[in-house]
Amino acid sequence: MTTYPVHVRAHLDTPVSRWLWLVKWVLAIPHYVVLAFLWAAFVVLSVVAFVAIAVTGRYPRSIFDFNVGVLRWHWRVACYGYSALGTDRYPPFTLHDVADYPAHLEVEYPEHLSRGLVWVKWWLLAIPHYLVVGVLVGGTYALADAGNRTGYVGLIPLLVCVAAVLLLFTGRYPQALFDLVLGLNRWVLRVAAYAGLMTDAYPPFRLDQGEDDGLVATYAPGRSAPPVTHATGAGAPARPAPRGWSPGRVVSVVAGAVVALATLGTALGGAALLVVDRTGRDASGFVSAPSVVLSSGGYAVTSVDLTLRTGGSARLAPDRVTGDLRLTATAAGDTPVFLAVGRADDVAGYLDGVASATLTGARDGQAVLRSHPGSAPGAAPADAGVWTDSVSGSGTQTLTVTPRAGDWTVVLMNADGSRGIDATVTAGAELPTLGALGTGLLVLAGALLVAALLLVVLPLTAVERDHRALREPTAPGH
Repeated sequence: MTTYPVHVRAHLDTPVSRWLWLVKWVLAIPHYVVLAFLWAAFVVLSVVAFVAIAVTGRYPRSIFDFNVGVLRWHWRVACYGYSALGTDRYPPFTLHDVADYPAHLEVEYPEHLSRGLVWVKWWLLAIPHYLVVGVLVGGTYALADAGNRTGYVGLIPLLVCVAAVLLLFTGRYPQALFDLVLGLNRWVLRVAAYAGLMTDAYPPFRLDQGEDDGLVATYAPGRSAPPVTHATGAGAPARPAPRGWSPGRVVSVVAGAVVALATLGTALGGAALLVVDRTGRDASGFVSAPSVVLSSGGYAVTSVDLTLRTGGSARLAPDRVTGDLRLTATAAGDTPVFLAVGRADDVAGYLDGVASATLTGARDGQAVLRSHPGSAPGAAPADAGVWTDSVSGSGTQTLTVTPRAGDWTVVLMNADGSRGIDATVTAGAELPTLGALGTGLLVLAGALLVAALLLVVLPLTAVERDHRALREPTAPGH
């Protein structure tokens, strides 16, 4: 059998605790947290590796070692946890292989990778394997018509659940069952390495069961390559190998990856704000939200209370931040509408005991309302005397408001105070600071990018330097 360059091995510890698996999800939380950050770094560095392979045909060795270490760390936690339950030994916090730990993962370093395949193998060519992996690990899918999500249990969790029940009641984990679970995990990790651009060899559609997948080691099984030493002269003591991926370098790369992801979000946000500022304004200079249809059987539809604060600075006054606000209401029928803004306490007093609804959100252009039971208002809205700004009439009514600090409520009613609201409402704002905010976010993104590059490039350079030191021993006498 030809071995695949991704080697996933493990052996079943005996005995395995009957009950420890019940609490492993708590014990493994520190690893889950660390892995979340490591996988973020894995994604960022894989993008860098993608560019390097497309240009040079070579996967940078420092990035390769880091990403293999992430896969190795993941496999150790998976073997300890609910992807295998193969050991009760707590996983070590390291990217390096640990000789005496039951789970091991190695990937043979490729000296050359195809510059053409790198564009398609991680998505197009891997689709058949992604379908298989979905069956093995489980997942969720969205129901387009219902708008909710439904999950399904994969084969690996199902088999591990069987193993857990057997452990609980018999104290035994059948070796044949562990071999099958290991083979399925091996399939998943091979696909992960292929999708991570670590090899051009297509993963085989083959279930290789058993603890050993055919890796022929030049050193003890499960042990990383012995450390290389360099002589410094006849009879001189050996100089230890360089550090490679030390904890400090790992932390630096992870921090750089997190900053890089923050940079991407910040840059996209700044660009989006600039696009809206340049192209999203109407002839009057307002930026408008999508229209919402308000339909209620009550006498009024109100907004939630809108609280505006200055923050103690004139620069943060609501009108400085948002500019003028514009509300537009168009009745569906011939009934004139009444659109107004008032202080929240005054509006609450007027509508106390009145059948009304509160706008809490919108979905597909339709308002989401929370209804309040009650009766008719005691006075027509125009006679209430609680409004600071209002308009009424047939057709489309537009209310422009200069915002001031305080608690405010927007109200939509029929002008005659009758029951049944049916209108389309649009809200807009001048947002004079939108362009400056977008530019500021882009400047911040540039600063974050510089920080991310330093945090990532410096440790990568140091690890590459260590690899060169291993390949080029110091000459005797120097």
